[in-house]
Amino acid sequence: MTRKAVPLDSETKALESPEDHKDELRLWLRLLTCTNLIDREIRKRLSEEFSTTLPRFDLFAQLERAPDGMTLSDLSKRMMVTNGNVTGLVERLVESGHLERFSLSNDRRVQIVRLTAKGRGSFSRMAKAHENWVAELFAQLSARDIKDLLRTLSRLKESVRAARKGSGP
Repeated sequence: MTRKAVPLDSETKALESPEDHKDELRLWLRLLTCTNLIDREIRKRLSEEFSTTLPRFDLFAQLERAPDGMTLSDLSKRMMVTNGNVTGLVERLVESGHLERFSLSNDRRVQIVRLTAKGRGSFSRMAKAHENWVAELFAQLSARDIKDLLRTLSRLKESVRAARKGSGP
């Protein structure tokens, strides 16, 4: 008899002794497992099909929504990474011709970056593929499943925000 290999992740490990774990913890591990599976697949496809990374895709997505550009500080806040991480990424994308950088006329210290035509074209192709990949990954869910998940996850988001009140940003 051949045993099917089960990938070991946090959720699988918790299922080995469910009596040791509350439902809330098992739910958290299920969410984390799903997020990690999706994230890994999207990263793999971006690399294989576009020779790019998820942080680069995320930066393009932020700038695509800001046609006049954004400061490096605003980009780092939106991407939830350090200014240093954004600076290195921006430098490479300016060099490759995907981004342009300029200073504000009234404050030369403030650097603004925005997509070039080349950057918009690259992002457009990646965004269309990304949307198709997500649809493919969610294809086994019905429209009702998706609607129910959206509603439930919205309530979860509210619960987390309520629990965080008073705990800082």
